[in-house]
Amino acid sequence: MRAAVIHGPRDVRVEDRPDPKILTPGDAVVRVVAACVCGSDLWPYRGIRETKAPHPIGHELVGVVEEVGADVTVAAPGDFVIAPFSLSDGTCQSCRAGFTSACDHVTMFGGADRDGLPVDGAQGEYVRLPLAEGSLVRVPGPVDDALVPDLLTLSDVMSTGHHAAVSAGVGPGSTVVVVGDGAVGLSGVLAAARLGAERVVAMSRHADRAELAREFGATDVVAERGDEGVAAVRDLLGGDLADSALECVGTKESMRQALGSVHGGGRVGFVGVPAGGSELPIGYLFSRNLTVGGGMAPARAYIPELLPDVLSRTIEPGRVFDLELGLEDVGEAYAAMDERRAIKVLLRP
Repeated sequence: MRAAVIHGPRDVRVEDRPDPKILTPGDAVVRVVAACVCGSDLWPYRGIRETKAPHPIGHELVGVVEEVGADVTVAAPGDFVIAPFSLSDGTCQSCRAGFTSACDHVTMFGGADRDGLPVDGAQGEYVRLPLAEGSLVRVPGPVDDALVPDLLTLSDVMSTGHHAAVSAGVGPGSTVVVVGDGAVGLSGVLAAARLGAERVVAMSRHADRAELAREFGATDVVAERGDEGVAAVRDLLGGDLADSALECVGTKESMRQALGSVHGGGRVGFVGVPAGGSELPIGYLFSRNLTVGGGMAPARAYIPELLPDVLSRTIEPGRVFDLELGLEDVGEAYAAMDERRAIKVLLRP
């Protein structure tokens, strides 16, 4: 099969790799219908995270089951499935509590499973998925191809934006600031609006992203950053600050912006993958009585909640994909996102 492999900074290639097969009773082999490039994939692409050896890359996919191991009952060959970006057993204490990304046996694409066996990357033609019983979500068929982008977002970015909003306590009547206008930030805007927020302030300096944010439910857009950004939020809210902020970037600056945008006693939901020295100023949290929650989104726990709204077209998170390419053009997909020529790129094998 053909699959994307990262070799080092700005060096992602499509190569021939062995066709996956069932290796354990808990496996499934899935034919990838669509995958994509994530903002977190850009950290190794940019060299911010070291690539010590070439390995398969990509962690978001939807596809059709080709084969299942003897222990897999949640899906059968021919079923259309969503695979969350982190694979989980569904039975440990963390999974039972709804935090599947903190599973005792959490397994990531492109790494190794609990038996030490290699796991394929999602940016390929086929994948072997360990922990299939606890991870895969079957989508009732037949699946309209027009829904594929929306379904694909549930594997990561829409679930992650939702996690930020839930962690920040967003609910009816809330005022929310969303820091970050990438696919996760835009999904956070959509999630906040879906949860009933009254005011949603999107922080964006890009006209196309700001427009999509408004279409997703943002009531206001702020281009300023730092103290000027906080002042702009106060101006919009009649001298007040927000109840909640969603930190969807993962840098020291974005966390500082989120913390400064909420009133005393406010809440910040953070889901940006930490990069660039993101840290928490404990003294500031203490003096302001701020609550910070979030982390790696438990996508598997959220997919069943979000799926009905996607199937009914109540929400259309797949609009974050503004470029679609074939798998063989994966190098251009990464470059387009790295250079901010695309919000998020969908890949078709």
